[in-house]
Amino acid sequence: MVYAVVGGWLALAALVVSCWRLIASHRRWRVVVLLLTLGFSLLHQLLFAAATEDAFVSFRYAHNIADGNGPVFNPGDRTEGYSNFLWLVVIALPRAAFGTAVSTSAMVLGVVATLGCVLLAYFLADRITELALPPGAEPRRAVGVAAAVLTAGASGLAVYGASGTELPMFVLLVLSVGYALVVRRPVVAGVLVAGAVMTRPEGLVLAVVAGAWLVVAAARARHTWWAPVGYVLGALVFLVPWTAWRATYYHHFLPEPLHVSGPGWSYLAGFALAHLAFLVPAVGSAGALLRARNGAGEARSALWFLLTVAVGSTAFVVVLVGDPDPAWRLLAPVPPLLAVASVGTYGLLTAARPSPRPRTVSRLVPAAAAVLAGVAVAVSVLNPEVLARVRTWQTSSAQLAEIGSWLSRYLPPGSVVSAGAPGALASSAGNGLLVVGPDAGGTTLAVPDRMGYAERQDCSDDLSVWYRVATFHRTGTPFWISVYPRADEESQLVDDLDQAPGFEYVFCP
Repeated sequence: MVYAVVGGWLALAALVVSCWRLIASHRRWRVVVLLLTLGFSLLHQLLFAAATEDAFVSFRYAHNIADGNGPVFNPGDRTEGYSNFLWLVVIALPRAAFGTAVSTSAMVLGVVATLGCVLLAYFLADRITELALPPGAEPRRAVGVAAAVLTAGASGLAVYGASGTELPMFVLLVLSVGYALVVRRPVVAGVLVAGAVMTRPEGLVLAVVAGAWLVVAAARARHTWWAPVGYVLGALVFLVPWTAWRATYYHHFLPEPLHVSGPGWSYLAGFALAHLAFLVPAVGSAGALLRARNGAGEARSALWFLLTVAVGSTAFVVVLVGDPDPAWRLLAPVPPLLAVASVGTYGLLTAARPSPRPRTVSRLVPAAAAVLAGVAVAVSVLNPEVLARVRTWQTSSAQLAEIGSWLSRYLPPGSVVSAGAPGALASSAGNGLLVVGPDAGGTTLAVPDRMGYAERQDCSDDLSVWYRVATFHRTGTPFWISVYPRADEESQLVDDLDQAPGFEYVFCP
């Protein structure tokens, strides 16, 4: 699959660079290139195609929604262990209506949303460039192709395209809010912002920046004061009933509190090094915007909006939100925002003067976009935090699902299992077990390891005195698993689990 992705990038890069004048002049050529870009994006996503721990948690909640149990992880336990309500509803609908597997729906919808991000990057960059042109100038629609190519190459977006998580839909909502603002649809922007807030906590950053942007635009007479008012009303139409429902169902108004984990400078440094193909042009674009003195104020304002959302989202994630997953999951919206901002800035700075002939864009644009997308693909393939870690994580999830199936078959019905990765472990356990997070009370048995099987017997007993360690060998393999049954039920639980033909209890010396 690696060769297919690299080959797809080479073919797309060669076509974009060699046929740029045709792409700039003819709509059919742009359509063809966009279709090829979507194909490249699909290959990039299929390179990973692995469900995450967060995705498994979402699947469990959505499964219970579709089956009439409500948004709960375990039936009867109203605990809000998610932060992506809108995504849960979206992926539950196909199961409720047609019986489609939640995991299948989530992965297909994630891929479609990622492809939508590629297209929206094209339209958003094209619209910003159009705002920068003087009246009567010929539109330069080829500029948006460069933004689409860069977005298709973004490794973080590709990793989570087919992961089953809400990230692709959230990125699509972020770009959609930007597009709604530049086409002067503040009420629509408010509705989309509400969707973003109900999809990810980082949507709050988007909501604040978009509202402030409209207030500044109204103060400078680019909008009427009805624009920020309509924006707020559009957002409240959904946020008010959602908040009221949460207060009724979970008995609190706000989501689970964010824990300030301190500035994640190593996390930020890793992200920056892996995304230089997006950061370097964005920094250059910000500097160029500070020096720009032409009259395209609306276009400049839109570009500053995109850059501010990118910076604000990064600060929010790094300071407030822990992110143990690979490929800098929660920063997935940042590279597409930077790609659109960089391409849009180029369009702004090279805005054509009125001319009787259609003008094209320098070949520097397609060449730069092709090279930077290639750098992004190299990061996907070579960076240890991306493909290598995703494959390790995929293996661990499969092992935890197997462990969950084993426990559900041989533990007494209604047993409470505390797990380090409750989503993956519960993915094959059904509702026969009550799976809870780590360190939960009333636990029958604990499985604290998030990584699945170990390669050797581990008899370390780090849990409280209420638990004992029991090790099992996965017969026919070199793998081991350590579980921690309650001390007062250890003998019976170990005997029950030892009945499984694929697991052999081995006493700790």
